[in-house]
Amino acid sequence: MKNKFDIKNWRVSVVGMIERMQENALLYAGVVIVSIVFMGLICLAVFFATVKGAEEVMVPDVTGKELSEALLEMQVKELYPKLVLRYSDNPDDKGMVLSQSPKAGTIVKAGKRINLTVSRGIVLNEIDDYVGKSYDEVKTSIQSLFSSSSKAAVKLAEPLYEYSETEPGIILRQDPPAGTQIYDPVEIVFVVSKGADNQKVVVPALKGMSINDMYMQMRKDNLVYDFVVSETTSDKDVILSQSVPENTAVEKYTRISTEIAFPEGMMNKKLVYGLFTKELQEYPFAVDMQLDAFGPNDDLYTLVSFTHPGGKLTIPYAVEKNTVLVFSVAGKEYSQFVVK
Repeated sequence: MKNKFDIKNWRVSVVGMIERMQENALLYAGVVIVSIVFMGLICLAVFFATVKGAEEVMVPDVTGKELSEALLEMQVKELYPKLVLRYSDNPDDKGMVLSQSPKAGTIVKAGKRINLTVSRGIVLNEIDDYVGKSYDEVKTSIQSLFSSSSKAAVKLAEPLYEYSETEPGIILRQDPPAGTQIYDPVEIVFVVSKGADNQKVVVPALKGMSINDMYMQMRKDNLVYDFVVSETTSDKDVILSQSVPENTAVEKYTRISTEIAFPEGMMNKKLVYGLFTKELQEYPFAVDMQLDAFGPNDDLYTLVSFTHPGGKLTIPYAVEKNTVLVFSVAGKEYSQFVVK
């Protein structure tokens, strides 16, 4: 048959093909090697193109410029800004570049980050409403706001004081008023309450009182007792005289010289007698004060609490040896004294 498969002819064809491949083996090998080398060169070209160093540029000087202008200059140089915001002393600095790092003129590679410190303006943009608040608290708050600034945008003038039914130390009025915009450093003037108008106080009879009696009197009287130790000794602590007669009507916090005698030798068994003395600032109104005693046996107790306008202060005491006297003004410890 014509279509009958001839195995002999097939074998001859295969053998011929193998012979031709053997004859062209070097050609095939050369093609493969050239292809590999070509691909390798392409890879190397891509690699070096990728890792090639960025272009070197000079950092521009943007300090003192508006942030928008600084960003444009950075973009031209292909530099990337990193912003740090902080308050400044001048309200006109808001939105301005205060400093930069690296500094202007430094040579860096394109794409580097440049630190820009930008002003947020001043801490306060306008005057707050302080009326009805404690002057001491407002003063502390404003001072803390500008504690890190070389030039405070808000300063406090010496306050003015006037009598008022409002609690002493409370702000009654302010100038400039609340809501005033701050464009330049401003000084605020406060009018502060001194409390109710001075009313007359009747001087009590002090003669014959003990130290503890005087403590009770100091708690309830709006008078200042200036104690003086008498050269006359006694068998007990006792008030001998007073500079203003009893039942005399005087203004609040009038000073009354009060002579007191201590037991002979200033000792009575284990008690030590003396005067706790301080020179205080003159306060515009009477403030709360307190004298506590921390005994040698770790017992803490209050000797006396009272109000006082400042200046010279004297308080008699009779405590054990090595007792620590702790004096406080307006709720804060002012000083300590160890009784020897």
